[in-house]
Amino acid sequence: MTNQPIRAVLIGTGGIARSHVAAVRAAEGQVALTAAMDIDAGRAHAFTETQGIARTYTDVDAMLAEEKPQLVMIATPPGTHAELAVRSMEAGAWVLCEKPLCASLAEMDRIEEAERRTGNYTSSVFQWRFGSGGQHLKRLIDQGTLGKPLVCNSLVTWYRTPEYYAVPWRGKWATELGGCSMGHGIHAMDFVLWLLGEWQEVRAMIGTLDRDIEVEDVSMASVRFANGAMANLTNAVLCPREVSYMRFDFQKATVELTHLYSYRNGDWRYSAPVGAAYGDEVARWAAIPEDVPSSHAAQLAAFLAAMQRGERPPVSGPDVRGTIEFLASLYKSGMEGKPVKRGEITPGDPFYHQMCGPCDQAWQKP
Repeated sequence: MTNQPIRAVLIGTGGIARSHVAAVRAAEGQVALTAAMDIDAGRAHAFTETQGIARTYTDVDAMLAEEKPQLVMIATPPGTHAELAVRSMEAGAWVLCEKPLCASLAEMDRIEEAERRTGNYTSSVFQWRFGSGGQHLKRLIDQGTLGKPLVCNSLVTWYRTPEYYAVPWRGKWATELGGCSMGHGIHAMDFVLWLLGEWQEVRAMIGTLDRDIEVEDVSMASVRFANGAMANLTNAVLCPREVSYMRFDFQKATVELTHLYSYRNGDWRYSAPVGAAYGDEVARWAAIPEDVPSSHAAQLAAFLAAMQRGERPPVSGPDVRGTIEFLASLYKSGMEGKPVKRGEITPGDPFYHQMCGPCDQAWQKP
């Protein structure tokens, strides 16, 4: 890579696109965002004018051909992600794509095949990994400072109104790809998997309790990890008082995070057992060196550093596949009512091809 700004384009100009523009601005000249595209011409022109982006497109292939970007940021509805990522890599770009990265393990395989074929990479937006508090805890876990991880409890209790699901692509398997697990709790679940490592088995329940949608509005999963740790993961979009709460219990300390959509250092709390001989060390463990919020900007900074080094960016390939496999396993367990082990879902399994498995067979809602 040269010292010239990386040429970038944006596909999709809905609400989340503003986070990508803010991340580009925070990169302080490392990225030149030259164009944005949306199939809604009016929305696209309004967005580019408001955001000061030079050119507007309504056709993806035309934008890729004319702009020749090095980086494509994808901020479109979930059902389009895999196809756009592959087309962008084939056009010569690296890709930073909104979550969920893809609809299935089959689409994950397609993305990885395109990476091998083109030499380019696609990374999923999972910005919770990149806040300074998360990075600090990951280092402590890897160093063994807190002792073995033992128990984790994660609550993603958010609230989405019936009007939220009036948007045509929401609440449907074909376009949103799943419910609260795929579109909301996915951040926390990826975060837990990243922190605690290889998972081995999941036992889940899913349900549509209150919203008039095809997909689930509640999911609960119990997970066993290769290191012996166990976790409970709850996701819901029915909860009037919204919170994202995560608690990690290690041999020596409890670490808690309470926030909503983005955290800073002040959202973390470290505790040791009452009377522990090493109690004075907790203050040192809790001292996070810098205060970087979990944001698109933090992830983009790591992505750009990988581009400069010519290395695979974080949250791509094997680094994200485990999360996609976990989601497929959660849905399979929830729909079939039995535990699912890692590696169990293979190309002959309907849950390899879509999160609802045999979608033509209505799953039993409560």
